[in-house]
Amino acid sequence: MEIFSLRSSQSLLFKNNTNNNAKSSKTADITIEPKQTVAQGSFQIEDFDSRKTIDFTAVSAGELRSYARQSFDNGLIDPNTFAAISEPLPMHAIDPRGNVIDLSNVTDGTSFNFLDYYKNQLQIAMSIGDPNEVQTLKSVVGFLASEA
Repeated sequence: MEIFSLRSSQSLLFKNNTNNNAKSSKTADITIEPKQTVAQGSFQIEDFDSRKTIDFTAVSAGELRSYARQSFDNGLIDPNTFAAISEPLPMHAIDPRGNVIDLSNVTDGTSFNFLDYYKNQLQIAMSIGDPNEVQTLKSVVGFLASEA
């Protein structure tokens, strides 16, 4: 059994059937269209400036991280703020009254009130007195409050 490449097969077919190919080929009908300048695809990234304001009292963790990434890339937030927003929530947190809050059901697709969460964490950090954590959380709350 002989195996021919596609090129060889087409060449042999052309050589064997010159009369049939001459009748069926329509090279005069072939036109070359000019190259389009705008590529059309199904995936498009929305411009950062044209985005609507996000309600950080009801946003998913994935949306928050995406918005934070865009803000970081555009120089609107510093690396510490971006890192604080991007890290996953703990399974449990404490509110300013000392109550334990169960956050285990908050996933990337779950809507959550991040503005209140970070405000509460800022109050706790201010009462504990960690200046680095307070500064980072002030930056996070300032960013979320200004964008809302």
